[in-house]
Amino acid sequence: MRGIKKKIFSIIQIGNKEDVPSTLFDYGIIAVIAVNLFATLFSTFEASKPYAGLLDITETVTVVIFTVEYALRIWTSDSLFPDSSKGVAVLRYVFSFYGIIELLTFLPFYLPFIFPAGAVAFRMFRVIRILRLFKINAQYDAFNVIISVLKEKRNQLFSSIAMILILMVSASLCMYSLEHETQPDLFQNAFSGIWWAASTLLTIGYGDIYPVTIAGKIMAIIISFLGVGMVAIPTGIISAGFVEQYTRVRDLPALKPGSKLELLTYEISPDHPWSNKPVSEIRLNKQEIVAMIVRGSDELIPHGATVIRPNDTVIVYKKP
Repeated sequence: MRGIKKKIFSIIQIGNKEDVPSTLFDYGIIAVIAVNLFATLFSTFEASKPYAGLLDITETVTVVIFTVEYALRIWTSDSLFPDSSKGVAVLRYVFSFYGIIELLTFLPFYLPFIFPAGAVAFRMFRVIRILRLFKINAQYDAFNVIISVLKEKRNQLFSSIAMILILMVSASLCMYSLEHETQPDLFQNAFSGIWWAASTLLTIGYGDIYPVTIAGKIMAIIISFLGVGMVAIPTGIISAGFVEQYTRVRDLPALKPGSKLELLTYEISPDHPWSNKPVSEIRLNKQEIVAMIVRGSDELIPHGATVIRPNDTVIVYKKP
């Protein structure tokens, strides 16, 4: 039974290209999600009424598949968290981000009285599941790169967003004071000014509220110019973060032992202490950082939740 559980765990893990059944399972789940979403979208058209029965059957079958998959993940959770007891491993999976997402993809179907709008609204979580499965086609884990960039640049992003919010509030108060007397029905309060400032700073310009006074128009011109520059700041920060990440990956092969930043390579065997453990749980010296995981032809930029698998090559930075 333990051998069967281990095999099933290997199959249902995301993006294990070395295991053909695992790859087929990944693509099969994508197909099921696509069919389910197609049925959901098609059911909103009048032309779907003659096929209502078929659509209901499709919904039921796909939800049953989601349920069986979730049950298998619960059953094999102790393989995902080998350092925890069975009960703790189940709880860690159930309350993990993807565990909650996968539960919400089918739970509202069985409990419509608890989720009155769940039969439709909660289906959006099935789209989120596709994002997780995108890993199987990645040359290296692009989603991990995004997460790493956002974590590294979070302070700069927070500062730029704070500046945008300050500018937005200031612009809303100025516009309210300039336009309230002329357009009391549109600029009724400060919130009306915030709505105008948001649509202007973000260059959306819905046209439902706009200044008519000369002073208001001058202010709008100034805010529009400021908005173009301010909103571009977070984009520049994120772009610079991506350049840094890709440069780091590109320069990894050039690093050699004895250089200022030493590169260590670990081949992970099935009995290696790091095998089947997330990066956050492996023990490293304070000077060492996991920089990359080479998995077959893929090069993964790891984060704390990335699980190291047998036959992986782990590349570690060692600071002097």
